[in-house]
Amino acid sequence: MATDALRSQVAAKWQDAFARLNRDEPGISGLMSFSQAWSLATEFLRPKDLSDPVQTYNLDLIRHAFDVVSQCRRLPVMLESFLDNIRQHFGLIHLDIDAFMVEYEVRDVQLLLVQRLMEWYTLWQPITELGLTIRSAYTLNFQTHLFAILSPTFVKGFKDLCAATLPPLDGDAPPAIALPEEYVIANCTEKWDVAVLPGLKTWMSGKIVPWMLMMYAKDATTTNNRSEEDVLAVMASVGSRFDFHMTKTLCDLRTRDLFDIIINFPESTPALEDLKECLQRVDQRSSLVRSLRKANRRRLLHPGADTTLILTQYVATIKCLRIVDPPGVLLYKVADPIRRYLRERPDTIRCIVSNLVGDDESGDSIIDDNEPPQPLHQVEIEDYSDPNWDPEPLDAGPDFRANKPSDIISTLVSIYDSKDLFVKELQVLLAQRLLAITDGSTEKRRNIEILKIRFGDAALQVCEVMLKDMTDSKRIDTHVQSQNESVQVMHPTIISRQFWPMLETNELNMPGQFKTFQDAYAKEFSTFKPDKKLRWLPHLGTVQLHLELQDRTVEVEVPPLEAAFIELFLKRGLMERVGKVSKSAALKALLTWVDHGVLKEDKVAEVAVQRERTRLAVAEQEASTTPEQQQQSQQLMVYWKYIQGMLTNLPNMTVERIHSMLNFVEGYNLTVGQLHSLMDSARREKLVDVKEGLWRLLPQQ
Repeated sequence: MATDALRSQVAAKWQDAFARLNRDEPGISGLMSFSQAWSLATEFLRPKDLSDPVQTYNLDLIRHAFDVVSQCRRLPVMLESFLDNIRQHFGLIHLDIDAFMVEYEVRDVQLLLVQRLMEWYTLWQPITELGLTIRSAYTLNFQTHLFAILSPTFVKGFKDLCAATLPPLDGDAPPAIALPEEYVIANCTEKWDVAVLPGLKTWMSGKIVPWMLMMYAKDATTTNNRSEEDVLAVMASVGSRFDFHMTKTLCDLRTRDLFDIIINFPESTPALEDLKECLQRVDQRSSLVRSLRKANRRRLLHPGADTTLILTQYVATIKCLRIVDPPGVLLYKVADPIRRYLRERPDTIRCIVSNLVGDDESGDSIIDDNEPPQPLHQVEIEDYSDPNWDPEPLDAGPDFRANKPSDIISTLVSIYDSKDLFVKELQVLLAQRLLAITDGSTEKRRNIEILKIRFGDAALQVCEVMLKDMTDSKRIDTHVQSQNESVQVMHPTIISRQFWPMLETNELNMPGQFKTFQDAYAKEFSTFKPDKKLRWLPHLGTVQLHLELQDRTVEVEVPPLEAAFIELFLKRGLMERVGKVSKSAALKALLTWVDHGVLKEDKVAEVAVQRERTRLAVAEQEASTTPEQQQQSQQLMVYWKYIQGMLTNLPNMTVERIHSMLNFVEGYNLTVGQLHSLMDSARREKLVDVKEGLWRLLPQQ
């Protein structure tokens, strides 16, 4: 049962509604005039059939009726009723569409259908006086119902119809091929040496914009009392969509070819500038990262690619992506797989160091000579009080750091956690290059000075000593030569054993006259430097020989072992031994003289010699040990001593714990995987055993 309060509230609302509709007129005259205005307005808005006779209305009465409805604040209710009537009568349009779709493949029928739909739209459209809000609601409602009933084949036919109205590419080309996407693909594919985006904008404004004015703003002209701003407002939405599709097509095209664009850098710089502008207007950054990473995996990061080639492509990628995305987010995401792959390659450090000292044998340096040397870039802590501080980009990952762009050398060195690896490799490589010098030149000084700027003076003190040794060696050699003319045929390089990397050892003894020269030179050296003594490493040098045979003269430059062997043949009565020489090395030395025509193989031993030639070819690849490998083996033995001490004090340890403790050892640079390989080797030698991931020492008998 209703309460008095409820009755009072209902009565108040009734009086308010009646007053609003009656508009304070006497009696119910206002209510009657509202009823007439509502009926006239709804009849005027009622969706009609195109086949019905055209009805004429007194527009003054219609406008007055809408004013009355608006004054009574019932216009929103009338709009809802009008939109509901459109939904109920849309079946009329559906029947029309079905009739046209039977022969829709014919272009004339396509045009007739579009014109028919335009007639329906115009017939049901509210008058301008109702305002932009009602007309926009009508347009949205009409389009929603229309798109719901159109057949899927309508889109293709409508696209063909629009394409037929586009201007041609040139005077002879048919107009149907001038779609913006097709134009971009036809004129921009593999065209990387010039910027194409300005040309596309010119083509868009000269060809497409007039067509859009004809299609979308035919009535919005100044001749119909419409201002230029009105025309621009009509064209803004349509023009932005065409521009978006054109830009997206170019962005997709450049993204697809980005790997080849990087290969052709710097000639492809204009294409990178286009791509940079496209990415600012089209959100395709994640697609670019996925595409380039996939191309790198397929074409670069595989065993068949040379390490120098990978480094060259990596450096080019750094330079290119810095153009496309200066903050470096794209570079961080693309470069991470390349850096991890290079870290696993055993010769990455050597290739980088070879470029640092300018001794890359490929001839393609990854270092720009014009780039000024700078100290290695260190990771900086962000200073949030800096007025020029910028936040990280939105798509930056959690590990991204927006530091200042570092130079190429700092980026390459940062592949590894420590620069000590590069310093050690630099010492080994510099030693090899210095020992290979035969003309007394020491032009490595400039490279070392540049590297001192990058790595610091302390890191390259050993290299400074090596260069000083070369200078002192030349001075000492000049003095010895002046004191004893008999030793002028030899020019040894004298180095300080404590400051040079571990060199390859050998027990070669030079026989005959070579021994005489060595003894004479050592005697003069002891006179000049009484506190020092020479220890010869003859296997590291070269010998220039002048052999006078019966029929010809042979001048060759050979390793010391070959010279020692030919000395034995020339001095037939000489019974000296040349030291311990492997069978393969001896055979190689003999075959060298056979190839020069100085020695001749015995026919009885010819078959055996041919067999040894085959074995030698294999032995040269498998049995050769470089100084770096010897040094690495010795370093592993040092690590093993530490591991033995750990397992003695702590019997059961995991590889990860051993690795964490070895990190405190100076110079330790093994990864967990390399340490695991070392432990497996020890297990095969029955030095350790593992159970459930815990390693322990085995008792030795």
